[in-house]
Amino acid sequence: MVDIGSFNQLKVIKLSYDGAYLDGNERGKIPIPLRDLPDGVVVGSYVTAFLYIGSDNKILATTVNPNATVGKCALLSVRDVNSAGAFLDWGLSKELFLPFGEQKTPLKVGDSCFVYVFYDKNTDRIVASSKLNRHLSEQNSSFKINQSVTLQIAARTELGYKAVIDYQSLGLIFEADAYRNLDVGELLDGSIKRIRDDGKIDLLISRSSAGFDEDLGNQILAYLRKHGGISALDDKASPESIYKEFKVSKKKYKHALGGLYKRRQVALGANGVQLVH
Repeated sequence: MVDIGSFNQLKVIKLSYDGAYLDGNERGKIPIPLRDLPDGVVVGSYVTAFLYIGSDNKILATTVNPNATVGKCALLSVRDVNSAGAFLDWGLSKELFLPFGEQKTPLKVGDSCFVYVFYDKNTDRIVASSKLNRHLSEQNSSFKINQSVTLQIAARTELGYKAVIDYQSLGLIFEADAYRNLDVGELLDGSIKRIRDDGKIDLLISRSSAGFDEDLGNQILAYLRKHGGISALDDKASPESIYKEFKVSKKKYKHALGGLYKRRQVALGANGVQLVH
């Protein structure tokens, strides 16, 4: 059985001039374009590919890593809006559909929206929702006080920040416990502070996350070293490309990049960001 909206390891069963076909078991042959095939692929090879629904409602495969997979959340930009809903840029040629019924507030082209991605079995398509409470519970009895968790900032609230816990539940970081301004979509380490009588969860971010700009700066330096000392992700790069690589907002990325520039660890020029040796 294959998982739509996730990565699957599938066998190549046929090669063609423009790509190949993968064994989708009960879903039949699944096409993958030539540009996405690893070098040296032959019939019988296995390819790890992401499966999604194309424009013709057929399953397609790609090795491109989208900005979100089924069961995960992401901050995505709106590419188009019509009478059915909004269409979000998630890094693939086919946009991610966000129906009006799953929108917390009306959207327009250019807006950013934090969404949960799920597979709708009734329509056989991958869908987004900004109504997080429909898909993620605010109560989870499996968590323990002081347990280490991964947090993703979902929204700013009057009390602080709503956050997704370990990609499965919702909790709250109070303003006094945030240590710094947090960005929607940001991933960071944290822990369970308290489980209230009503089952709702209060959270803490780790002290190391409070020094996030320094840590992000180190990530940028590591990325530069890995890519020959140069990167196109400068302060003019799109928010989507920055989020796809570093899982942070453009504002947070620019702040960390500015710190590296002030310390003369990087240079900014026409060719992008360059590592200073």
